[in-house]
Amino acid sequence: MSANEALLTLEGWYTYHNFRTINWEKWKAASAAERQEALDELNTLIRTWEANEGENQGSTAVYSILGHKADLVFMFLRPTMQELDEIKTAFNKTRFAAYTEAPYSYVSVVELSNYVHNPGEDPKANPHVRDRLYPILPKWEHICFYPMNKKRDLQDNWYMLSMQERQEMMRSHGLIGRSYAGRVKQIIGGSVGFDDWEWGVTLFANDPLEFKHIVYEMRFDEVSARFGEFGNFLVGNVLNVETLAKKLEV
Repeated sequence: MSANEALLTLEGWYTYHNFRTINWEKWKAASAAERQEALDELNTLIRTWEANEGENQGSTAVYSILGHKADLVFMFLRPTMQELDEIKTAFNKTRFAAYTEAPYSYVSVVELSNYVHNPGEDPKANPHVRDRLYPILPKWEHICFYPMNKKRDLQDNWYMLSMQERQEMMRSHGLIGRSYAGRVKQIIGGSVGFDDWEWGVTLFANDPLEFKHIVYEMRFDEVSARFGEFGNFLVGNVLNVETLAKKLEV
């Protein structure tokens, strides 16, 4: 293998972030009965998603998004892309979907970078590794999503570094993340060949300031300071059936 050999990655569940904006003018123009029918239909879908999670065949989280980029995000983890496509189609067929638009979405697969690989061992046999590849989304109070790349620019080309150089830098980078254990839950989605960026990062926390702190601290690490490129950040608050209904009251 060359000095800058490709890294072995481990993949788990496929992920789909479905961001939605609500057409409030259209929603308010509907009758109370029409709005209730749309909400009931959506709640039926949510209960289906919850049952799926209860059977450990995936996971789902629903959040309200702040700012102008979106109003809602539905995040899905499923064993196959076919299941994600079925979820997308089922949602689009609902009455509620007719009152929304889709400004953004993201497709990836839960990924772990295996910089420490022991030949002959099956890493997926490790319960800790399996929990990270097939996670149950925590439904903590807040969510933060952003896409990112590793830079490919002249001398700052991540993919031209040797495996040893990348290992050393990622080890330091990982120590920062581990210092936030219990305060920030991180899901890394590998999206090379799936979407416009190389990774989609989803963070969960009960204190939104933890997002600011961890992202800021990591910016001083060489992996981010020299090689990180970031897209838009979207942040929001957790929703359940009751809080979603309250949000949609007019």
